[in-house]
Amino acid sequence: MSVSIKRLGFFLAFDAALSFVSFYSAYLLRLNFEISEEFYAAFWGYFAILCALKIAAFAAFGVYRVPWRFFSLDGLQRLVWAHIAAYGSFLALFIIVSGLLGEATPLFPKSIPFIDGAISIVLIGALRASKRIVFERRAPRKAAKSIAVVGAHENGERIYRSLDRVKYAPRFFIDDDPLKRGQRIHGLEVADFEKLKALATKYGVTEAIIAPNPDGERLPLKELYDRLSDAGIKEARFARLSDSGVEHEKLKIEDLLARNPKDLDKEAIRSLVKGKTVLVTGAGGSIGGELSRLLTRYEAGELILVDSSEYNLYSICEEAPQAKPKLLNAVDREAVYKLFAETKPHIVLHAAAYKHVPLSEANPKSTAINNVIGAKNCVDAAIEYGVEVFTLISTDKAVRPTNVMGATKRVCELYLQNVPSGATRLAAVRFGNVLDSSGSVVPRFRRLIDEDKPLTVTHPEITRYFMLIGEACELVLQATSLAKGGEIFVLDMGEPVKIVDLANRMLALADKRELGIVYTGLRAGEKLYEELLINDGDKTAQYPSIFVGRPTKTDFAALSARIAALSQADDDEIAAILKAIAPEFNRNKGGKDVDLQRI
Repeated sequence: MSVSIKRLGFFLAFDAALSFVSFYSAYLLRLNFEISEEFYAAFWGYFAILCALKIAAFAAFGVYRVPWRFFSLDGLQRLVWAHIAAYGSFLALFIIVSGLLGEATPLFPKSIPFIDGAISIVLIGALRASKRIVFERRAPRKAAKSIAVVGAHENGERIYRSLDRVKYAPRFFIDDDPLKRGQRIHGLEVADFEKLKALATKYGVTEAIIAPNPDGERLPLKELYDRLSDAGIKEARFARLSDSGVEHEKLKIEDLLARNPKDLDKEAIRSLVKGKTVLVTGAGGSIGGELSRLLTRYEAGELILVDSSEYNLYSICEEAPQAKPKLLNAVDREAVYKLFAETKPHIVLHAAAYKHVPLSEANPKSTAINNVIGAKNCVDAAIEYGVEVFTLISTDKAVRPTNVMGATKRVCELYLQNVPSGATRLAAVRFGNVLDSSGSVVPRFRRLIDEDKPLTVTHPEITRYFMLIGEACELVLQATSLAKGGEIFVLDMGEPVKIVDLANRMLALADKRELGIVYTGLRAGEKLYEELLINDGDKTAQYPSIFVGRPTKTDFAALSARIAALSQADDDEIAAILKAIAPEFNRNKGGKDVDLQRI
């Protein structure tokens, strides 16, 4: 933090003046208000030395770097330690000099530094605290926005002190700790959530700033936001604290839906990938891209990024310049085999797939070839070239699929569970929707909100599982570390979320509730409820956030023949072949089963 010359000059002048006042007062108190000529003789010399030592100590302890209006306990501690250092140095110097000069030492009462030090701390500390006292007692301007601070602890108090009183007028603190109820911080009441609505109405508070709990425990943001919203708080911000200051960020839908799994085993992930050659297909997509970033963070030895999109591959390689980019399509069997032969990966993460349900319904053959044949080529190459572990990124839509995309993923799961794999461990990881992935509902809702258009929801009862991309990908790597061969790992996605509730939350967060929601009817291949397990009895907990489904055995020769038939079939025949492989596939043709309406 730079110190302006003007401010530094101000404090140097006042510190010197106040030091004189305290030094002279110490003499008066020590000598019963009668300072004789013999004591005056050395007064100015001792004062000059002590004042120089104090200013040097203030500079060394960073006293001059503390902003005047933000002087706090930390600033007071710096001031006290600086005084101790200065007066300790002065006494040490006096003892040394008096030892050398003996009786020739100018007369000086040895108790003066102790009296002077106490007075100096009071006077200079009062100067430093004065602006903050005036600033905090000043009535808020009429234009200032009335806000509440959530969190009656040191972080909440720090946020209070950081607020610009021109913009914000803090009115009260909110905390769910019953021991803090009725306390006051800087004269402001600390209340619980039961009084929130009454206080918000009384002071006209429509915004809250949430302080991170220093103990790391607080109400989940979703529950906290609901309580604030129910009390009429239209806007909530989350404060992020750092050495450089306090920043406020508007709550995003990701903050409310974040799962933050507590059983994430980062050491297991690091042990899996550190120093290994890892190949990621679909590396330019949402999931593949995040996996690539995580692999870099967890110190993968060599990173091979594969994608059929030139721009997507270029984009992810900009973030991971040490990676080897490979521009190819997994459907090209010869190219896949050549790649595996050249790179000899230890670990393969297969994220390449068409995932958009309506587009897949409109292009069933392209989807089947890309998803099934592409995955089969990579699995076969992994077995051929002795890959240690191969993980397929699957989806909850593979469970009792109602669309072509989900059915192709189910076929891929069946193939890796039944193909003779030798020493290669094959596994799939199944999870639901990831927030902000390409083509997902959240970015579409954001775009509509930015365009001031109503949000479109296919059905009022449609629900989905959601997880943040980072959370899902770290759990994918953790599940991969558990693979012994043939497993389908299922990530715990928590409770399903109604899309209409998601839409309403995003409208509320954007303060655009008036845009409303329009129902459009279920699309082809879409179902109301997604599932993660075919049979709840299949799940076997390994970590609380990861389950393992029992493998499904099928005739491998018949499975291979039907997969081969996909390449020769036309669009109209694809669904029948997929159903022959996965009898639970029940294709939904879609349709507007609700009238278009706006709420």
